[in-house]
Amino acid sequence: MGVDRLETREIGYFIAVAESLHFGRAAERLGIAQPGLSRAIGRLERRMRVRLFERTSRQVRLTRAGEVFLRESRTVLAAIDGAVRRTQQAARPERLVVAAPAGAGAGLLARVLETYRRGPDPVPVEVRFTPDLAGALREGTADLALMCGSDDLDGLDTVELLDEAPVALLPAGHRLADRAALTAGEVRDEPRFRAHLPPVGLDELIDRVALGELVVVLGESAIPRLGPAVVAVPVLDAPSSRLVLAWPRATPAAAREGLVRAALATAR
Repeated sequence: MGVDRLETREIGYFIAVAESLHFGRAAERLGIAQPGLSRAIGRLERRMRVRLFERTSRQVRLTRAGEVFLRESRTVLAAIDGAVRRTQQAARPERLVVAAPAGAGAGLLARVLETYRRGPDPVPVEVRFTPDLAGALREGTADLALMCGSDDLDGLDTVELLDEAPVALLPAGHRLADRAALTAGEVRDEPRFRAHLPPVGLDELIDRVALGELVVVLGESAIPRLGPAVVAVPVLDAPSSRLVLAWPRATPAAAREGLVRAALATAR
C-alpha cells in the first residue's frame, strides 16, 4: 500500500496513540470515542500489514515498525503543514520573510536589504530572528534564511556569501577585554559564556553583553554595531563561519530572486 492511500486523519490518530501510549487518553485528546479509535488503528495495521503496537491488558507500546512509522508520520504532517503555509503565503500580497540567527552576519544582512530596496520592484521584507533557521524554511514561516554553511541544509538551495572571522563579545570592563586575541578554550571557561544564543535581535544581545549577563562568540560583522560598553576580541582557534543564503528547494519566487541577486552583489 502506498502512502498516497493513507489519510492525514489516520496518521493523526496513530500519532496520538503513539505519543500517549494509551487509547483512552489518545481518544480524549482527539475528541472521539475510544472504541472508534481502536478500530481505526486496527484497520490501519491491517492495511499496512504491519503491527504498529504491542497491546496487553496493562500497557501499550510501539513495535520497532511503529517507532519508524511515528518518525515518518511526523515528517509527513510537518511537510503538509509547510505546504499549506507556503500556499497561503502565495495567495497573500507578495512580501519576503528572512530568518536570521541573533548576531550572525548582521552587518551583511543590513547591507543586503539596503541593496535590495534600491533595486527594481522590491517588496516589503520582514526579518525574523530564530535559532531554528532550517525549521523556519521547511515549515513555511520564512522565505529565505541567513545561515552558516555547517547548518542543516538538507533539501535547501543555497548561495555562498562570505566567511566571517569569530570574535568574542565582552563587557568593556571584563578582565579579558584588553587582550589582543583569545583562544576558544579561554572563552568557554568564562562562567557567562553561552554557546547557544537566545532568540533575540543583535541589539538586545549586545545590551546583555554590556550588562555582564553574557559572553558570546559572533561573526566579525557584528563589530560596527557595538557601542563603547562592549569589546570584540578575535578568537584565534575558533572556525570561521561561512554565511550562506538558503531557501526551500524548487519553490520559485520572483521577489526572492531579486533578494538573492542583491545578496551576491553585496557579498562581492
